[in-house]
Amino acid sequence: MTTLRITLALVDSAVLAPIYCDADGRLRLVFIRRSPFGVHGGQIAFPGGRREPEDPDLLTTALREAEEEIGLDRDSVEVLTALPIIETVATGFRVAPFLGRLNGPHTWRRQETEIDEILEVSLDDLRHPAAHAIETWQLPGWPEPREIPFYWLGPYKLWGATYKIVEPLLPRLLAGEWDV
Repeated sequence: MTTLRITLALVDSAVLAPIYCDADGRLRLVFIRRSPFGVHGGQIAFPGGRREPEDPDLLTTALREAEEEIGLDRDSVEVLTALPIIETVATGFRVAPFLGRLNGPHTWRRQETEIDEILEVSLDDLRHPAAHAIETWQLPGWPEPREIPFYWLGPYKLWGATYKIVEPLLPRLLAGEWDV
């Protein structure tokens, strides 16, 4: 018996994980809640998107998308590190995340057609045990239910690729690996 295996090309994309220290000394990550349309509709994510032909590299993609989606001036970002690449088999993306420290005050300008909300989340809130949960979900296109880990951000669930970025990043940030 011959097994036919089809490999789909993943779409290169990048996100910026913006972090800053607020006036009270708390570290905060900046997330977006996408508008309800599209393949990632309503989901919590970092600002980012697919690589455009004019982007010389994926860091440029992450900075361009953050500027377009939340009005973050790329000159106010100090990129601290590239994080491990995440592949989303269900939606077909290869995501290159970058951690960026925000310098100076920031005023958000969300891209209203794509972004419903900008969330500035304290790391203390993420590390609280009640913020982490696991549920069994059955989503369209899945052959069977799966256990999905996520973080509660108020009424929202941060899961999927963004969870896969945050979950290993959180202890590193809390340990002070980078000067934020």
